[in-house]
Amino acid sequence: MLDKFGIAKRIAQELRDGYYVNLGIGIPTLVANYVPEGMEVILQSENGLLGIGPFPYADEVDADLINAGKQTVTTTKGSSFFDSAMSFGMIRSGRVDLTVLGAMEVADNGDIANWKIPGKMVKGMGGAMDLVASAKNIIVAMQHVNKAGESKLLSKCTLPITGLGCVKKVVTELGVFDITPEGFRCIEYAPGVSLEYIKEKTLGRLAIADDVTEMSV
Repeated sequence: MLDKFGIAKRIAQELRDGYYVNLGIGIPTLVANYVPEGMEVILQSENGLLGIGPFPYADEVDADLINAGKQTVTTTKGSSFFDSAMSFGMIRSGRVDLTVLGAMEVADNGDIANWKIPGKMVKGMGGAMDLVASAKNIIVAMQHVNKAGESKLLSKCTLPITGLGCVKKVVTELGVFDITPEGFRCIEYAPGVSLEYIKEKTLGRLAIADDVTEMSV
């Protein structure tokens, strides 16, 4: 079973040279630390930064350099700063190749709920609704079950929807799942996790790939 760092490491394997990538708040931001060596990936943030580097060490922290989640970050050579209007112009015009988002729930048809829990105060919907409407590819990084041990991979989302039919892949502490017309398709399982356990913890439609393999992270 993976921890949040293992999930981020596995998602980093989905990066490709030259990609423009937006990383959501939470586990997705950790992907910045695991970009494969020698690969050029340009990380974009909704608050107006192109060229995010790994998280800073204590002696590198600059309080003026933050991502959309208000975490301090570093920048890469050639990075640029601009206002959020231009940032969302990049997103809405389809310039982002890959978006990695956290989620509270994902349905087996690719619906995602990740911005609000009814009755709990939120500051706003953030940029996720623009990202899910515009990104070429969306991968979700999330815990497979909630604190009560209940599945977050469902047949239908119960929380307010962020986007419909937009998620392509889900990576959890238990495995890697493609979204297909037949539902979740498990293509990799985490070390120490059985396929039977994955089936038990997945409420949405689930198929196991014929060539399913153990994750390599």
